[in-house]
Amino acid sequence: MAERPVPRPGILEISPYIGGEAQIAGKEKPIRLASNESALGPSAKAIAAYKALAGEIHRYPEGGCVALRTALGKIHGIDPARIVCGAGSDELIGLLTRAYAGPGDEVIYGRHGFLMYPIAALSAGATPVAVPEKDLTFDVDATLKRVNAKTKIVFIANPNNPTGTYISRGELKRLHAGLPPAVLLVIDAAYAEFVSRNDYEPGIELVNESSNVAMTRTFSKIYALAALRLGWAFCSADVAGVLNRVRNPFNVSAAAQAAGLAALEDAAALGRAREHNDTWRPWLERELKSAGLELSPSVANFVLARFGPDSKGGDAKGADAALAFLQSRGIIARRMAAYGLPEYLRITIGTESEMRAVAAAVQEWTKAKRRAS
Repeated sequence: MAERPVPRPGILEISPYIGGEAQIAGKEKPIRLASNESALGPSAKAIAAYKALAGEIHRYPEGGCVALRTALGKIHGIDPARIVCGAGSDELIGLLTRAYAGPGDEVIYGRHGFLMYPIAALSAGATPVAVPEKDLTFDVDATLKRVNAKTKIVFIANPNNPTGTYISRGELKRLHAGLPPAVLLVIDAAYAEFVSRNDYEPGIELVNESSNVAMTRTFSKIYALAALRLGWAFCSADVAGVLNRVRNPFNVSAAAQAAGLAALEDAAALGRAREHNDTWRPWLERELKSAGLELSPSVANFVLARFGPDSKGGDAKGADAALAFLQSRGIIARRMAAYGLPEYLRITIGTESEMRAVAAAVQEWTKAKRRAS
């Protein structure tokens, strides 16, 4: 008999998820660009709705998120009965994995995909399988070749975090068409609201057409409600039924529901956030490229920049040095070593002043590098 409680196989293989840094020693208010948070902050209406519930926190929330699901259904033209809300899309990813995969099963994801996919797989006792990507983009053909009788779930972040790349509607449909009916395709569309490409579709079409597709979304990014932990999934009636069986009965707080509903109703705030990103992401990309950095083509609210001795060859040492330099200027970017990209830093699109500060700091760093060489 063991001398102490022993976790299930796979649990101790998990590298705990570590979020983006928020503090720099000696810097009272750093520029936080490590977590893809909103540049403009939440809708004033969402803030007001959150504050209005201060006197009601002794009450349990409405367990089914009916008003929020109804609003989501109306905005997206989908059936509210097939929407399940959660404490961020992270919770829904974990619930889907535990519900459909377990010991002896495999869960497939892109090599540089969101870290919660392998964490969720290992938590469920399943084996995570990282498929190599092509040009930092999800590879449909490589993924389909890796599917076998053990495969239970395929995760795709589209657009992908941290690369910012995406696959088209046609490629997404081709991926689904190549999967056996018993394999669940989970499309993580956390950054969908930022995408303006004509060939992009977040997954609603596939969910409407199929019984083995689930799409997850979040209020943490463009709606700027990251602290409230609010997400949702759209899936078949069967999958929705499963999620409603395994989720906690009051998994979304009343404050999150109220703020989310108000955010959905504030179309003007959504438009401002999208317009800001459409202006300042290309601006930052131009500035970083002019400094000699190689970038992954992003359609989200962040850029992925490769640091190194020159524009063609990055390394972890260069990225770490650049990160330290940025922090000395009060700027927090995100390390990417955990994603298998040790030579890269991810930089969130912030306010105009924050973007100008980042561009100036990177230019200063690259000039110093050139002088040193």
